[in-house]
Amino acid sequence: MSVISQSVPAVVRSDPVSHRHRVLQALWYGRSVRAQLILAFVLIDLAAVLVGCAAAIVRARAQTRVEMASSMRLAELLVGDAARIAHHQLPAERLLSELPEQLHSLRHVRITVKDTNGGPVKASLPKLAPEQHPPVPAWFSALVAAPIKRDIVPVTVDGRIAGQVEIIGEPADEIAEIWGNLLALGGLAAVLNIVMISVLYVLFGRVLDPLAVLTVGLSDLEHHSYGVRLARSNTRELAGIADQFNALANALETARLENHQLNRRLITAQDDERRRTALELHDEVGPCLFGLSAYGSSIAGAAGAIPGEAGQTLAECSREILVITEHLQSINRTMLDRLRPMALGHVPLRDILRQLVEERSRQHPQILFDCAIGTLARTYGDSVDLTIYRCIQESLTNAVRHARANRINVEVRHDDSAASIGLIVRDDGCGMSVDTPLGFGIRGMHERVEALGGRHSIASEPGQGTCVRIFVPVAEPPGAVADSDKSSGAQA
Repeated sequence: MSVISQSVPAVVRSDPVSHRHRVLQALWYGRSVRAQLILAFVLIDLAAVLVGCAAAIVRARAQTRVEMASSMRLAELLVGDAARIAHHQLPAERLLSELPEQLHSLRHVRITVKDTNGGPVKASLPKLAPEQHPPVPAWFSALVAAPIKRDIVPVTVDGRIAGQVEIIGEPADEIAEIWGNLLALGGLAAVLNIVMISVLYVLFGRVLDPLAVLTVGLSDLEHHSYGVRLARSNTRELAGIADQFNALANALETARLENHQLNRRLITAQDDERRRTALELHDEVGPCLFGLSAYGSSIAGAAGAIPGEAGQTLAECSREILVITEHLQSINRTMLDRLRPMALGHVPLRDILRQLVEERSRQHPQILFDCAIGTLARTYGDSVDLTIYRCIQESLTNAVRHARANRINVEVRHDDSAASIGLIVRDDGCGMSVDTPLGFGIRGMHERVEALGGRHSIASEPGQGTCVRIFVPVAEPPGAVADSDKSSGAQA
């Protein structure tokens, strides 16, 4: 016995909760506060309209029944009175023919006068021209119309029945009148509601404008613009929100200033410590290494005068000492350069920056370096000079090590109007994506620039290269001597 298995396609059912959430998100939660308030008012208004329409229909239904009953009763009384009055003035044969003229003005009824044989004397009476009303929908007539009544009133003359009058209710005129009144009231209500919604729209906009301003203020805080302040609203609740926002912005601005001051002190302390370490390496370790090199050279010279194997061994040892000493001197120079360039503060800043770019050009001859340095002061202070130097150094290192660039442009300008130094390092390398994590070097640059109150930005796209822009505010020290070289740039 074989069993044939058939694959049954899975039925994917939509979650009613998620579907309801999407509907609510589109209709309610995704709307602005003003739209939600207007929508709530419209829904309440629609509910009031439905209730009012139901009440109007119930009232119109009752009014139609009362009016029809009253018209039927009035018609019966008028028919009897007209017959009694007319038969004293008219012969019996003319009574029936003249009777309809006496009942000419009755409303909401149709009267037919019949003779003793049941034949109509007049099929229908001429009625007054009805009032002009808009056409009534069938559904409204069905809801409001009362059951049609039919009464027979006999007409007697001298004790004998001369004929009869048939009275049939006609609610059409009453229903049309009610429908016309409802349309007029509905039109007036619609105009009033439109005016009310327009007024509420403007009013809600005026009331909720501070919330829009609050949104802009929060966006400014998000982008670290803590100098924003909100105007105090006349509304008590919104005024409290504005006060709390301003207090928060003030606290954040104070905290930022304190952090900047702390970072500046930390960077100053680090720079001082590095300067002292560099001085110790330069003044203590440097001479010692130079002495070792001198003694090694002396030992090598003395070893040449010693004959035999002992002289050769001493000469080899002296050469090893010289190699190791030279290696230590190279390490010492590298450490000095990393800690703090010794020429900083003694050589004009423009020359130090140009020397840094030229050194990288010699180390990487396959890359074309363009260096354009404008007129700079001799120095802007130890912190600013070292920050500019480190930013160029780190940017060049990243461009050479990670960007695989063929061309690197370095621009440094002193903007007198903005009292700042602008630094741009641009390469044509591979670029980087937005998700690329920032290294310690870039973070260090960012911290140093922010500590000085400057701005730091990196613009990069994959395959489009990278551009580093840095602006550092500076105050030219008194008596600072500007660089005498007025050329706008040179190729390294």
